[in-house]
Amino acid sequence: MSDLLFRGAAPALVTPFTADGALDLAAFRRLIDTQIDGGVSALVVLGTTGENPTVTDAERATLVDAAVAHTAGRVPVIVGTGTNNTAQSIRFSEEAAAAGADGLLVVGPYYNKPSQASFQAHVRAIAEATPLPILLYNVPGRTSFNISADTTLKLATTVETVVGVKEASGNLAQIGDILAGRPDGFAVYAGDDEIFLPLAALGADGVVSVVANAVPDDFCAMVAAALNGRFDAARTQHEALLPAMRACFLETNPVPVKTVLAATGAMADRVRLPLEPLAPNAALRGRILDAFAPFLALDRPA
Repeated sequence: MSDLLFRGAAPALVTPFTADGALDLAAFRRLIDTQIDGGVSALVVLGTTGENPTVTDAERATLVDAAVAHTAGRVPVIVGTGTNNTAQSIRFSEEAAAAGADGLLVVGPYYNKPSQASFQAHVRAIAEATPLPILLYNVPGRTSFNISADTTLKLATTVETVVGVKEASGNLAQIGDILAGRPDGFAVYAGDDEIFLPLAALGADGVVSVVANAVPDDFCAMVAAALNGRFDAARTQHEALLPAMRACFLETNPVPVKTVLAATGAMADRVRLPLEPLAPNAALRGRILDAFAPFLALDRPA
């Protein structure tokens, strides 16, 4: 089993778009710098928060190339390459490897609803195509497919390059079973910001984060405190961040966090259909910005 890809916080990076809907690579590079300066331990590109379903194949290649080149080895770059099409997942994984990515994020297939055995075959096929380390990504709220603890542990013990899991099921019993049964060197990352602290107490290795896009410094400080056993400090920081963490899901992710990033001037307030940005005068927009106001200077329309 390989060493951990990372230990700590890794933002699931948003994909910035310009006002006319094109990729905003300048904003993407600034975001990468802000995250690394804020203390993140890795970057996740083209996850759910990166709106990967509406990014074209050409844009995907552009984003991965830009992330690898601009990060320049400062932290690992992990690319979301899993889809509900095994052949496409293999192609995306091979392209990420060729671009110099450090790891792959392979989500449970959505819509198809494979059996657990079929999902294992899907992962094995990807692993056979590239030597890159693989993080499984369990997010049944998005996929309607749960990667069981037994399946995660079987892949962890039989596929050398399956080195960890991003667990966003919210099922503490299931995640506890993975933590208790995992082999040495297999990483478990919280897939929801709010659940990281209790999982850290059970021995989790970090978190793939949404809120870190906007407040990397504060969030990374909380994660570091927990991973270093300073749970009193981590709990205080967690409680302060809790409104912001919850605000990220008051509307479909990444709409809220992009609302916040736009209010900081980091990028345009653009998502791609079928998602839409919040109206400038929407009450929900005010609630989201209020949750981040203790941490950020935010521009609010009159």
